[in-house]
Amino acid sequence: MINVDHREGFSLRISRILGDEPSHEFDFYLFLPGELGFSAEVVSESEFYHGALHIKRTYYSTRHELPLIHSRLARRTQLSPERYRSGLSLYAFQYAVALEQRSRALEGKETMTSSELDELTELCQSILRRLRRQKPAEERLGKYFINIDNYLSWLTEQTMLSLAASIEEQEDARSGRMALINVAKQENQYRREHQYNSERAMASPSRMSNKMRLLRRLIEYPVTLKEKRVELGRLEQKGVKALAAGMVMVVVSMLMFEARTLLGDLTLRFVLVVALMYAAREVFKDDLRNTLWRWLRRGRPKWRRQYFDNFSGDMVGRSLEWFDYARYQTLPEAIRRARKGNVTKRDEHVLHYKSRSSHTPKRFLSGYERTREVITLDLQSIARLMDPGRYQVFDVEDGAIQRFDVEKRYQVNLVIRTMEGEQMVIRRWKVTLNHTRIVDLEAVEAVKPA
Repeated sequence: MINVDHREGFSLRISRILGDEPSHEFDFYLFLPGELGFSAEVVSESEFYHGALHIKRTYYSTRHELPLIHSRLARRTQLSPERYRSGLSLYAFQYAVALEQRSRALEGKETMTSSELDELTELCQSILRRLRRQKPAEERLGKYFINIDNYLSWLTEQTMLSLAASIEEQEDARSGRMALINVAKQENQYRREHQYNSERAMASPSRMSNKMRLLRRLIEYPVTLKEKRVELGRLEQKGVKALAAGMVMVVVSMLMFEARTLLGDLTLRFVLVVALMYAAREVFKDDLRNTLWRWLRRGRPKWRRQYFDNFSGDMVGRSLEWFDYARYQTLPEAIRRARKGNVTKRDEHVLHYKSRSSHTPKRFLSGYERTREVITLDLQSIARLMDPGRYQVFDVEDGAIQRFDVEKRYQVNLVIRTMEGEQMVIRRWKVTLNHTRIVDLEAVEAVKPA
Protein backbone atom coordinates (compact mmCIF):
# COMPACT_ATOMS: atom_id res chain seq x y z
CA MET A 1 0.00 0.00 0.00
CA ILE A 2 1.69 3.18 -1.26
CA ASN A 3 0.43 6.73 -0.92
CA VAL A 4 2.12 9.89 -2.21
CA ASP A 5 1.04 13.41 -1.33
CA HIS A 6 2.70 16.79 -1.03
CA ARG A 7 2.92 19.29 1.77
CA GLU A 8 3.72 22.98 1.85
CA GLY A 9 6.61 24.10 -0.30
CA PHE A 10 8.68 21.31 -1.81
CA SER A 11 7.96 18.44 0.60
CA LEU A 12 6.84 15.26 -1.13
CA ARG A 13 5.67 12.57 1.28
CA ILE A 14 5.72 8.86 0.43
CA SER A 15 4.01 6.56 2.92
CA ARG A 16 3.84 2.79 2.78
CA ILE A 17 2.61 0.01 5.01
CA LEU A 18 4.94 -2.85 5.90
CA GLY A 19 2.54 -5.73 6.24
CA ASP A 20 2.61 -9.38 7.15
CA GLU A 21 5.53 -10.35 4.90
CA PRO A 22 8.85 -10.69 6.80
CA SER A 23 10.81 -8.79 4.12
CA HIS A 24 10.01 -5.80 1.92
CA GLU A 25 11.77 -4.25 -1.05
CA PHE A 26 11.25 -0.64 -2.03
CA ASP A 27 12.70 1.51 -4.82
CA PHE A 28 11.90 4.97 -6.02
CA TYR A 29 13.28 6.63 -9.14
CA LEU A 30 13.07 10.40 -9.52
CA PHE A 31 13.39 11.54 -13.15
CA LEU A 32 14.56 15.17 -13.43
CA PRO A 33 14.53 17.23 -16.67
CA GLY A 34 17.96 17.40 -18.27
CA GLU A 35 17.75 21.18 -18.65
CA LEU A 36 18.14 21.59 -14.88
CA GLY A 37 21.74 20.41 -15.05
CA PHE A 38 21.45 18.39 -11.85
CA SER A 39 24.53 16.26 -11.12
CA ALA A 40 26.88 15.09 -8.39
CA GLU A 41 28.91 18.28 -8.88
CA VAL A 42 25.86 20.36 -7.90
CA VAL A 43 24.70 18.18 -4.99
CA SER A 44 26.62 15.07 -4.00
CA GLU A 45 24.81 11.79 -3.42
CA SER A 46 25.64 11.76 0.29
CA GLU A 47 24.59 15.39 0.72
CA PHE A 48 21.23 14.80 -0.99
CA TYR A 49 20.59 11.65 1.06
CA HIS A 50 21.29 13.32 4.40
CA GLY A 51 19.66 16.66 3.57
CA ALA A 52 16.63 15.78 1.44
CA LEU A 53 15.55 12.31 2.65
CA HIS A 54 13.85 11.97 6.02
CA ILE A 55 12.47 8.59 7.09
CA LYS A 56 10.22 7.76 10.03
CA ARG A 57 8.48 4.55 11.09
CA THR A 58 5.50 4.21 13.40
CA TYR A 59 3.23 1.41 14.53
CA TYR A 60 0.19 0.99 12.33
CA SER A 61 -3.20 -0.70 12.49
CA THR A 62 -5.96 -0.80 9.88
CA ARG A 63 -8.61 -0.62 12.59
CA HIS A 64 -8.46 3.14 13.04
CA GLU A 65 -12.09 3.56 14.08
CA LEU A 66 -11.71 1.13 17.01
CA PRO A 67 -8.24 1.80 18.46
CA LEU A 68 -6.69 -1.25 19.97
CA ILE A 69 -5.77 0.27 23.30
CA HIS A 70 -9.20 1.61 24.24
CA SER A 71 -9.78 -1.29 26.62
CA ARG A 72 -6.43 -0.59 28.28
CA LEU A 73 -7.43 3.00 29.00
CA ALA A 74 -10.61 1.75 30.67
CA ARG A 75 -8.36 -0.21 33.07
CA ARG A 76 -6.05 2.74 33.73
CA THR A 77 -5.93 2.03 37.49
CA GLN A 78 -4.15 -1.24 36.69
CA LEU A 79 -1.54 0.41 34.49
CA SER A 80 1.70 2.12 35.39
CA PRO A 81 1.95 5.83 34.41
CA GLU A 82 4.32 4.93 31.56
CA ARG A 83 1.91 2.31 30.23
CA TYR A 84 -1.01 4.69 30.46
CA ARG A 85 0.84 7.45 28.60
CA SER A 86 1.90 5.01 25.90
CA GLY A 87 -1.66 3.74 25.48
CA LEU A 88 -3.15 7.22 25.42
CA SER A 89 -0.66 8.36 22.78
CA LEU A 90 -1.45 5.29 20.66
CA TYR A 91 -5.17 6.02 20.89
CA ALA A 92 -4.65 9.66 19.86
CA PHE A 93 -2.26 8.76 17.06
CA GLN A 94 -4.67 6.20 15.59
CA TYR A 95 -7.43 8.78 15.58
CA ALA A 96 -5.24 11.54 14.09
CA VAL A 97 -3.94 9.34 11.25
CA ALA A 98 -7.42 8.03 10.44
CA LEU A 99 -8.91 11.53 10.41
CA GLU A 100 -6.17 12.89 8.14
CA GLN A 101 -6.43 9.99 5.72
CA ARG A 102 -10.23 10.20 5.55
CA SER A 103 -10.25 13.95 5.03
CA ARG A 104 -7.66 13.71 2.24
CA ALA A 105 -9.73 11.00 0.55
CA LEU A 106 -12.84 13.20 0.69
CA GLU A 107 -11.02 16.30 -0.55
CA GLY A 108 -9.66 14.28 -3.47
CA LYS A 109 -13.18 13.44 -4.69
CA GLU A 110 -14.88 15.66 -7.25
CA THR A 111 -18.14 15.67 -5.29
CA MET A 112 -19.01 14.85 -1.70
CA THR A 113 -22.38 13.86 -0.31
CA SER A 114 -23.92 14.91 2.97
CA SER A 115 -24.17 11.27 4.08
CA GLU A 116 -20.37 10.85 3.80
CA LEU A 117 -19.77 14.01 5.81
CA ASP A 118 -22.38 13.07 8.42
CA GLU A 119 -20.72 9.68 8.85
CA LEU A 120 -17.35 11.38 9.39
CA THR A 121 -18.66 13.85 11.98
CA GLU A 122 -20.53 11.14 13.91
CA LEU A 123 -17.46 8.92 13.96
CA CYS A 124 -15.22 11.75 15.20
CA GLN A 125 -17.63 12.70 17.96
CA SER A 126 -17.99 9.06 19.03
CA ILE A 127 -14.24 8.49 19.32
CA LEU A 128 -13.70 11.76 21.21
CA ARG A 129 -16.54 10.95 23.63
CA ARG A 130 -15.00 7.58 24.44
CA LEU A 131 -11.65 9.23 25.05
CA ARG A 132 -13.09 11.89 27.35
CA ARG A 133 -15.02 9.37 29.41
CA GLN A 134 -11.67 7.89 30.46
CA LYS A 135 -10.19 11.09 31.88
CA PRO A 136 -7.93 10.11 34.81
CA ALA A 137 -8.40 11.58 38.25
CA GLU A 138 -4.67 11.50 39.08
CA GLU A 139 -3.05 14.89 38.62
CA ARG A 140 0.16 13.55 37.07
CA LEU A 141 -1.82 11.68 34.39
CA GLY A 142 -4.42 14.42 34.04
CA LYS A 143 -1.88 16.90 32.65
CA TYR A 144 -0.85 14.41 29.98
CA PHE A 145 -4.49 13.75 29.12
CA ILE A 146 -5.21 17.49 28.80
CA ASN A 147 -2.38 18.00 26.32
CA ILE A 148 -3.58 15.17 24.09
CA ASP A 149 -7.26 16.10 24.38
CA ASN A 150 -6.34 19.69 23.53
CA TYR A 151 -4.55 18.63 20.34
CA LEU A 152 -7.24 16.21 19.16
CA SER A 153 -9.93 18.85 19.67
CA TRP A 154 -7.93 21.40 17.68
CA LEU A 155 -7.13 18.88 14.92
CA THR A 156 -10.81 17.95 14.63
CA GLU A 157 -11.81 21.60 14.38
CA GLN A 158 -9.21 22.39 11.72
CA THR A 159 -10.06 19.29 9.67
CA MET A 160 -13.78 20.04 9.75
CA LEU A 161 -13.23 23.65 8.67
CA SER A 162 -10.81 22.62 5.92
CA LEU A 163 -13.36 20.18 4.50
CA ALA A 164 -16.15 22.75 4.79
CA ALA A 165 -14.09 25.31 2.89
CA SER A 166 -13.35 22.83 0.07
CA ILE A 167 -17.06 22.05 -0.56
CA GLU A 168 -18.46 25.56 -0.31
CA GLU A 169 -19.86 25.45 -3.86
CA GLN A 170 -21.36 21.92 -3.74
CA GLU A 171 -25.14 21.85 -3.39
CA ASP A 172 -25.40 18.12 -2.58
CA ALA A 173 -23.24 18.52 0.52
CA ARG A 174 -24.80 21.63 2.03
CA SER A 175 -26.30 19.92 5.08
CA GLY A 176 -23.11 17.92 5.58
CA ARG A 177 -21.14 21.15 5.42
CA MET A 178 -23.24 22.63 8.21
CA ALA A 179 -22.58 19.51 10.29
CA LEU A 180 -18.83 20.03 9.82
CA ILE A 181 -19.07 23.65 10.93
CA ASN A 182 -21.16 22.70 13.96
CA VAL A 183 -18.59 20.13 15.10
CA ALA A 184 -15.82 22.70 14.64
CA LYS A 185 -17.71 25.22 16.78
CA GLN A 186 -18.39 22.61 19.47
CA GLU A 187 -14.71 21.68 19.70
CA ASN A 188 -13.67 25.33 19.87
CA GLN A 189 -16.17 25.94 22.67
CA TYR A 190 -15.04 22.76 24.44
CA ARG A 191 -11.44 24.01 24.64
CA ARG A 192 -12.59 27.41 25.90
CA GLU A 193 -14.76 25.88 28.62
CA HIS A 194 -11.90 23.72 29.86
CA GLN A 195 -9.40 26.61 29.55
CA TYR A 196 -6.92 24.52 27.62
CA ASN A 197 -5.28 27.58 26.02
CA SER A 198 -4.74 31.16 27.13
CA GLU A 199 -6.60 34.03 25.48
CA ARG A 200 -3.32 35.37 24.15
CA ALA A 201 -2.52 32.07 22.46
CA MET A 202 -6.01 31.73 20.97
CA ALA A 203 -5.78 35.25 19.54
CA SER A 204 -2.64 34.32 17.53
CA PRO A 205 -3.05 31.59 14.85
CA SER A 206 0.73 31.22 14.56
CA ARG A 207 1.16 30.63 18.31
CA MET A 208 -1.67 28.10 18.35
CA SER A 209 -0.27 26.28 15.34
CA ASN A 210 3.21 26.07 16.86
CA LYS A 211 1.82 24.86 20.18
CA MET A 212 -0.22 22.15 18.47
CA ARG A 213 2.80 21.07 16.46
CA LEU A 214 4.64 20.45 19.73
CA LEU A 215 1.68 18.52 21.13
CA ARG A 216 1.66 16.37 17.99
CA ARG A 217 5.27 15.45 18.68
CA LEU A 218 4.24 14.50 22.23
CA ILE A 219 1.66 12.12 20.77
CA GLU A 220 3.96 10.60 18.17
CA TYR A 221 6.94 9.98 20.43
CA PRO A 222 5.76 6.66 22.01
CA VAL A 223 4.44 5.43 18.65
CA THR A 224 7.49 6.27 16.58
CA LEU A 225 10.24 3.68 16.49
CA LYS A 226 13.66 4.78 17.61
CA GLU A 227 16.24 4.40 14.89
CA LYS A 228 19.97 4.02 14.68
CA ARG A 229 21.61 4.76 11.34
CA VAL A 230 25.06 3.45 10.50
CA GLU A 231 27.11 4.32 7.42
CA LEU A 232 28.57 1.14 5.98
CA GLY A 233 32.09 0.66 4.68
CA ARG A 234 34.02 3.07 6.90
CA LEU A 235 36.77 0.57 7.68
CA GLU A 236 36.88 -0.47 4.04
CA GLN A 237 37.23 3.16 3.05
CA LYS A 238 40.25 3.55 5.30
CA GLY A 239 41.74 0.37 3.86
CA VAL A 240 41.20 1.59 0.30
CA LYS A 241 42.83 4.91 1.19
CA ALA A 242 45.87 3.13 2.61
CA LEU A 243 46.05 0.74 -0.35
CA ALA A 244 45.88 3.54 -2.89
CA ALA A 245 48.58 5.52 -1.07
CA GLY A 246 50.80 2.44 -0.87
CA MET A 247 50.40 1.53 -4.55
CA VAL A 248 51.17 5.06 -5.68
CA MET A 249 54.16 5.26 -3.33
CA VAL A 250 55.59 2.01 -4.73
CA VAL A 251 55.34 3.35 -8.28
CA VAL A 252 56.89 6.72 -7.31
CA SER A 253 59.74 5.03 -5.44
CA MET A 254 60.55 2.85 -8.45
CA LEU A 255 60.53 5.88 -10.73
CA MET A 256 62.82 7.73 -8.33
CA PHE A 257 65.36 4.91 -8.44
CA GLU A 258 65.20 4.92 -12.23
CA ALA A 259 65.61 8.69 -12.29
CA ARG A 260 68.64 8.44 -9.98
CA THR A 261 70.19 5.87 -12.29
CA LEU A 262 69.59 7.95 -15.41
CA LEU A 263 70.32 11.45 -14.03
CA GLY A 264 73.13 10.64 -11.63
CA ASP A 265 73.74 12.45 -8.36
CA LEU A 266 71.66 15.21 -6.82
CA THR A 267 71.28 17.88 -9.46
CA LEU A 268 68.72 20.56 -10.25
CA ARG A 269 67.29 18.40 -13.01
CA PHE A 270 66.91 15.46 -10.61
CA VAL A 271 65.16 17.67 -8.03
CA LEU A 272 62.73 18.92 -10.70
CA VAL A 273 61.96 15.37 -11.80
CA VAL A 274 61.32 14.26 -8.18
CA ALA A 275 59.06 17.29 -7.62
CA LEU A 276 57.10 16.37 -10.75
CA MET A 277 56.73 12.79 -9.50
CA TYR A 278 55.34 13.93 -6.14
CA ALA A 279 52.89 16.26 -7.87
CA ALA A 280 51.69 13.39 -10.05
CA ARG A 281 51.41 11.23 -6.95
CA GLU A 282 48.97 13.65 -5.31
CA VAL A 283 46.83 13.73 -8.46
CA PHE A 284 46.74 10.03 -9.20
CA LYS A 285 46.41 8.96 -5.56
CA ASP A 286 42.95 10.53 -5.26
CA ASP A 287 41.84 9.22 -8.64
CA LEU A 288 43.03 5.71 -7.82
CA ARG A 289 41.38 5.81 -4.40
CA ASN A 290 38.04 6.95 -5.84
CA THR A 291 38.18 4.31 -8.58
CA LEU A 292 38.95 1.50 -6.13
CA TRP A 293 36.22 2.70 -3.76
CA ARG A 294 33.56 2.81 -6.49
CA TRP A 295 34.56 -0.65 -7.69
CA LEU A 296 34.51 -2.10 -4.18
CA ARG A 297 31.14 -0.57 -3.16
CA ARG A 298 29.34 -1.05 -6.48
CA GLY A 299 25.92 -2.56 -5.85
CA ARG A 300 26.44 -2.79 -2.09
CA PRO A 301 24.29 -0.94 0.49
CA LYS A 302 25.58 2.35 1.84
CA TRP A 303 23.60 2.68 5.07
CA ARG A 304 21.92 0.43 7.62
CA ARG A 305 19.04 1.44 9.89
CA GLN A 306 17.94 -0.40 12.99
CA TYR A 307 14.54 0.27 14.61
CA PHE A 308 13.77 -0.15 18.31
CA ASP A 309 10.58 -0.13 20.33
CA ASN A 310 10.37 2.97 22.54
CA PHE A 311 8.95 1.09 25.51
CA SER A 312 10.85 -2.20 25.62
CA GLY A 313 14.01 -1.18 23.77
CA ASP A 314 13.87 -4.35 21.64
CA MET A 315 15.04 -4.18 18.04
CA VAL A 316 11.90 -4.70 15.93
CA GLY A 317 13.23 -4.11 12.41
CA ARG A 318 16.16 -3.20 10.21
CA SER A 319 16.79 -2.02 6.69
CA LEU A 320 19.64 -1.66 4.21
CA GLU A 321 19.67 1.43 1.98
CA TRP A 322 21.18 2.48 -1.32
CA PHE A 323 21.16 5.91 -2.97
CA ASP A 324 22.87 6.93 -6.18
CA TYR A 325 22.55 8.94 -9.37
CA ALA A 326 21.73 6.48 -12.13
CA ARG A 327 21.76 6.66 -15.93
CA TYR A 328 18.61 6.00 -17.91
CA GLN A 329 20.31 3.30 -20.00
CA THR A 330 21.20 1.25 -16.89
CA LEU A 331 17.68 1.17 -15.42
CA PRO A 332 15.68 -2.09 -15.36
CA GLU A 333 13.35 -2.59 -18.31
CA ALA A 334 10.26 -2.50 -16.07
CA ILE A 335 11.23 0.96 -14.76
CA ARG A 336 11.93 2.30 -18.25
CA ARG A 337 8.59 0.97 -19.41
CA ALA A 338 6.89 2.70 -16.48
CA ARG A 339 8.59 5.98 -17.37
CA LYS A 340 6.76 6.30 -20.64
CA GLY A 341 6.09 9.54 -22.49
CA ASN A 342 6.64 11.42 -25.71
CA VAL A 343 9.60 13.50 -24.56
CA THR A 344 13.20 12.45 -24.81
CA LYS A 345 14.12 10.65 -21.64
CA ARG A 346 17.75 9.87 -22.23
CA ASP A 347 18.81 13.37 -21.14
CA GLU A 348 17.01 13.08 -17.82
CA HIS A 349 18.85 12.84 -14.53
CA VAL A 350 17.73 9.86 -12.44
CA LEU A 351 17.90 9.69 -8.64
CA HIS A 352 17.53 6.17 -7.30
CA TYR A 353 16.79 5.20 -3.70
CA LYS A 354 16.47 1.56 -2.65
CA SER A 355 15.80 -0.15 0.67
CA ARG A 356 15.47 -3.74 1.77
CA SER A 357 13.60 -4.10 5.05
CA SER A 358 12.77 -6.84 7.52
CA HIS A 359 10.89 -6.71 10.81
CA THR A 360 9.96 -8.91 13.76
CA PRO A 361 6.23 -8.52 14.60
CA LYS A 362 6.62 -10.75 17.67
CA ARG A 363 8.56 -7.93 19.34
CA PHE A 364 6.06 -5.21 18.39
CA LEU A 365 3.97 -3.38 20.94
CA SER A 366 1.05 -5.59 21.94
CA GLY A 367 -1.79 -5.45 19.40
CA TYR A 368 0.30 -4.28 16.44
CA GLU A 369 1.60 -6.37 13.57
CA ARG A 370 2.42 -3.68 11.00
CA THR A 371 4.47 -0.54 10.70
CA ARG A 372 3.98 2.58 8.63
CA GLU A 373 7.01 4.16 6.98
CA VAL A 374 6.90 7.79 5.88
CA ILE A 375 9.62 9.09 3.55
CA THR A 376 9.70 12.87 3.24
CA LEU A 377 11.50 13.97 0.09
CA ASP A 378 12.57 17.63 0.09
CA LEU A 379 12.92 18.91 -3.49
CA GLN A 380 14.23 22.34 -2.52
CA SER A 381 17.78 21.62 -3.72
CA ILE A 382 16.30 20.76 -7.13
CA ALA A 383 14.04 23.82 -7.18
CA ARG A 384 17.06 26.11 -6.81
CA LEU A 385 18.06 25.13 -10.35
CA MET A 386 14.68 26.11 -11.83
CA ASP A 387 14.23 29.25 -13.90
CA PRO A 388 11.84 31.66 -12.12
CA GLY A 389 10.99 33.44 -15.37
CA ARG A 390 7.62 33.94 -17.01
CA TYR A 391 6.61 34.03 -20.65
CA GLN A 392 3.58 35.03 -22.69
CA VAL A 393 1.02 32.88 -24.48
CA PHE A 394 -1.43 34.28 -27.04
CA ASP A 395 -4.91 33.13 -28.02
CA VAL A 396 -7.72 34.38 -30.28
CA GLU A 397 -11.28 34.63 -28.97
CA ASP A 398 -14.10 36.36 -30.93
CA GLY A 399 -11.56 37.96 -33.22
CA ALA A 400 -9.62 39.53 -30.37
CA ILE A 401 -6.09 38.53 -29.43
CA GLN A 402 -5.66 37.72 -25.76
CA ARG A 403 -2.36 37.68 -23.93
CA PHE A 404 -1.64 35.46 -20.91
CA ASP A 405 1.34 35.59 -18.57
CA VAL A 406 2.44 32.03 -17.79
CA GLU A 407 5.01 30.99 -15.22
CA LYS A 408 7.63 28.44 -16.16
CA ARG A 409 6.96 25.01 -14.72
CA TYR A 410 8.86 21.74 -14.69
CA GLN A 411 7.59 18.18 -14.54
CA VAL A 412 9.34 15.55 -12.46
CA ASN A 413 8.37 11.88 -12.71
CA LEU A 414 8.38 9.65 -9.65
CA VAL A 415 8.36 5.89 -10.25
CA ILE A 416 7.99 3.59 -7.24
CA ARG A 417 8.49 -0.15 -7.19
CA THR A 418 7.52 -2.25 -4.17
CA MET A 419 7.77 -5.95 -3.56
CA GLU A 420 6.32 -7.97 -0.69
CA GLY A 421 7.12 -11.63 -1.04
CA GLU A 422 6.52 -12.43 -4.72
CA GLN A 423 4.10 -9.56 -5.38
CA MET A 424 5.56 -6.60 -7.28
CA VAL A 425 3.79 -3.27 -7.87
CA ILE A 426 5.11 -0.37 -9.97
CA ARG A 427 3.41 3.03 -9.97
CA ARG A 428 4.19 6.46 -11.38
CA TRP A 429 3.35 10.01 -10.30
CA LYS A 430 3.77 13.25 -12.22
CA VAL A 431 5.03 16.08 -10.01
CA THR A 432 4.67 19.60 -11.38
CA LEU A 433 6.85 22.31 -9.79
CA ASN A 434 7.81 25.92 -10.18
CA HIS A 435 10.59 27.74 -8.38
CA THR A 436 8.44 28.36 -5.28
CA ARG A 437 6.43 25.18 -4.60
CA ILE A 438 4.95 21.90 -5.80
CA VAL A 439 2.03 22.94 -7.98
CA ASP A 440 0.38 19.60 -8.76
CA LEU A 441 0.69 15.88 -8.10
CA GLU A 442 -0.98 13.42 -10.47
CA ALA A 443 -1.08 9.65 -10.04
CA VAL A 444 -0.75 7.49 -13.15
CA GLU A 445 -2.20 4.01 -13.50
CA ALA A 446 -0.21 1.19 -11.95
CA VAL A 447 2.18 -0.55 -14.33
CA LYS A 448 1.88 -4.32 -14.61
CA PRO A 449 5.29 -6.02 -14.46
CA ALA A 450 6.18 -8.07 -17.49
